[in-house]
Amino acid sequence: MRNTVSALAFSATALMGLTTSAMATECIAPANPGGGWDFTCRQIANIMQETGLSPNLVQVTNMAGAGGGIAYTHIVSERDDDADVFVAASSATTTRLAQNAFAGMTADQVRWVGTIAGDPGVIVVAKDSPFQTLTDLIDAVKADAAKVPFAGGSAVGGFDHLKVLMLLDRAGYSEARSVKYIGLDGGADAITQTVGGFAQAMTGDISEIQGFIRSGDVRALAVLSEERVTGFEDIPTAKEQGVDMVAMNWRGIYVPKGISDEDFAKWEDTLQKVADSEQWKKVVADNGLSPYTLIGAEFETFVNENIAEVVEISKAIGIIQ
Repeated sequence: MRNTVSALAFSATALMGLTTSAMATECIAPANPGGGWDFTCRQIANIMQETGLSPNLVQVTNMAGAGGGIAYTHIVSERDDDADVFVAASSATTTRLAQNAFAGMTADQVRWVGTIAGDPGVIVVAKDSPFQTLTDLIDAVKADAAKVPFAGGSAVGGFDHLKVLMLLDRAGYSEARSVKYIGLDGGADAITQTVGGFAQAMTGDISEIQGFIRSGDVRALAVLSEERVTGFEDIPTAKEQGVDMVAMNWRGIYVPKGISDEDFAKWEDTLQKVADSEQWKKVVADNGLSPYTLIGAEFETFVNENIAEVVEISKAIGIIQ
């Protein structure tokens, strides 16, 4: 009898574990830990749980590869009707879609929930780099681009790559194809390449780099925003240094296309409440972000316009035909 009771207790416990797992909400970060998508997932997940917006565990899954393409394909092909999964997205996502880099996948194969922050771009170098200003770096590229490789947390042709090319183009350097760029799965990997000397500079976003800037592992030469960023007032803008360049990376999420309108409305409401929370406002202030909230239909319009703009830019600088 005791063995039977023990067996039943074990079975009940096992079933409870399965039920909990099945009910878990999942955020997929399409890159390795430490980058901007990972940051977005973990911050939203934490706030959903802290504020009670999610009755379930919110787990974060890192699914790196193809500049976000592996995760995108996974959602479209295998999770199309899963209402308990959401995916971190950014300007890098729409850039890759604009360039047809997700093996034929298109923006209308998912549902775009919203964006809740703008993440200013930044150019950094290793702490012992000889480059002291953005002008120093640009002059070195103009002298010999082969000796000044850049690293970034998006794939070749992705948003980080475009930031470098647009920056140099506006600084008067038109040989885009001679610029060396190392595309990696996330900002943390790109920082490692830069600190290790494999790249002379790194382009990314404030949120994914701010810890390395504060620790002194890297030095920021320029922030790609209209004005200096609160909390990082010692970093000059590119515009201050004579390069009229602003690059703001939006941070938001998408969900599977096949979910119901009711479930989609729940995601809209959840993301709006995260954006309005005191916890998120603190995240924004602590990480150099800018408030930037677009939800639902307004965000979908923005995504489509963003993709059209990137197509135009990519053609202009020779990334696509």
